Amino acid sequence: MKIVIGGQVEKKEIEKLIKELDPSIETVVKSDLDAAMAIKTGQADYYFGACHTGGGGALAMAIAMIGRNQCETVSMPGKKPKEENVIEAVKAGKKAFGFTGDHVDVAVPMILNAIKNNV
Repeated sequence: MKIVIGGQVEKKEIEKLIKELDPSIETVVKSDLDAAMAIKTGQADYYFGACHTGGGGALAMAIAMIGRNQCETVSMPGKKPKEENVIEAVKAGKKAFGFTGDHVDVAVPMILNAIKNNV
C-alpha cells in the first residue's frame, strides 16, 4: 500500500505515525497538487492530509483533482473523528482523507484500521 501525504500541517508527523503503525506501508510527503495527482493517476492508493479545518487545506486539491465523492473530512475543529464514519467512507471507496492537525494521533490509526479491515 502506498499513501501520499498532503495538506498544510503535520505532514512529517503523519508520515512518522504511519511508519510506526505499519512499516510496510510506503509513504511519500508531497505538495497538495502532487499528492492529489498521484491518487488520480494511480501512483498511490490513499491520500492523507491535515489542516486547521480538516477539509480546506487538507483536501482542496484532492477534491479538485479526484472529486468530492472520493474525499472524506474525518475531523474538524471541535468534531473528533468517528470510527463508524471512517469505516463507512472506506467501504464507500473514498481515497482521500482530511483531518485537523490536532487529531492526527486519533485519525491516522482509525483510517489505517478501516482500510486494513476493508481489504
